[in-house]
Amino acid sequence: MATITLKGNQIETIGNLPKIGSKAPHFSLIAGDLSHKTLADYAGKKVILNIFPSIDTSTCATSVRTFNKSAASLENAVVICVSRDLPFAQTRFCGAEGIENVHVLSDFATGDFGKDYGLEITTGPLSHLHSRAVVLIDEQGNIAYTEQVSDIVDEPNYEAALKAI
Repeated sequence: MATITLKGNQIETIGNLPKIGSKAPHFSLIAGDLSHKTLADYAGKKVILNIFPSIDTSTCATSVRTFNKSAASLENAVVICVSRDLPFAQTRFCGAEGIENVHVLSDFATGDFGKDYGLEITTGPLSHLHSRAVVLIDEQGNIAYTEQVSDIVDEPNYEAALKAI
């Protein structure tokens, strides 16, 4: 389990992020049109997973906007923003913000993604949501980079994540 904070108050996750060099855990997430998207749908591409508690908070929204801007210039790479928000909320946010360069997927149905990637929050007021993290999966489906943001209210290190591509 990872120990992180929410505004300085200690909270814990169900586990730790996957180890660099390990095979990325399979996932099945829900898109805005309620279709299922899996890791296999992105085979042969680098995948940046921008993971956060809720798209309706300022730091989470900023991360989606920031990665959306960067994603436009990436070659053979895709950015997937993952939360437990309903797909309808994700779609509403992206439409209102003009977000077009990232894929926004939901783990609302089962929460398996959060468990399998070790980032489901198990204690505190955000229990059952995802901690803020960035995971990069290479073209072969291996974990190439991870960042578990130490305090949920902080933004991830965008530069480091994009440099890892």
